[in-house]
Amino acid sequence: MIEKEHVISILKDANEAVRADNTLLLNELSNQTLHSSSIYQDPDSIALAVTMYVLGKIFSNPTFKAYDKWNLFVKKTAMCLSKASRAVQKNDLIGFRKEIVQIRKSTNLFGGLRESIKEVFRKASINKASKIYEHGISRAETADLLGITQWELANYAASTFIRESDLLLTKNVKERIKFVEELFK
Repeated sequence: MIEKEHVISILKDANEAVRADNTLLLNELSNQTLHSSSIYQDPDSIALAVTMYVLGKIFSNPTFKAYDKWNLFVKKTAMCLSKASRAVQKNDLIGFRKEIVQIRKSTNLFGGLRESIKEVFRKASINKASKIYEHGISRAETADLLGITQWELANYAASTFIRESDLLLTKNVKERIKFVEELFK
C-alpha cells in the first residue's frame, strides 16, 4: 500500500460517514481514493475506491435501508472499517484486505437483494475502471486491475466519454496569431 496515511484517513472518514448515513461523503471518499489508485495502480486503493463507491450506492438506496437487517449491516460495516484502519496502521495488508472482503460479505445480510448488490459491485468496478482509464492507464491494465473485461470497459467508456472531436477543436489561424501577438505586447 503506497499512501498509508491517506488510506487511514479515508477509512476513518468512511467509518464516520457510515455511522452518520452520509452518502455524499462516501462518494467523495471513493473519488479521492480513485485518484491515487490511478497514479500508483495500487490494487488495494482500487479495492477501497470500489468499496466506498458501493457503500455510497447502498446507503443512497431506500430499498436497502428498509431491509430488516440494515442496522446490523451498518454496525458490521463500521466495525470492518475500524479494523481495516487499525490493520493499515500496523502495516498489516492481509488484515486490511480481509476487512475489505468482510465488508463485501456483510452485504449477504440482505438475502434476496444479494444479486442486486453483486450487480452494484460489478457496475462500480466498471465505473471506477472508466475513471482510471480516463487518467491514461491502458484499457488492458485497467480491466485487469478491476477484474472486468476490456469489452465491459470499452462499452462503458464509449457511452460516457466526451466526443474526442470536440476536444480537438482549435482556433483558426487568425485567432492563434492574434493570441500570440497579445503575449508579446
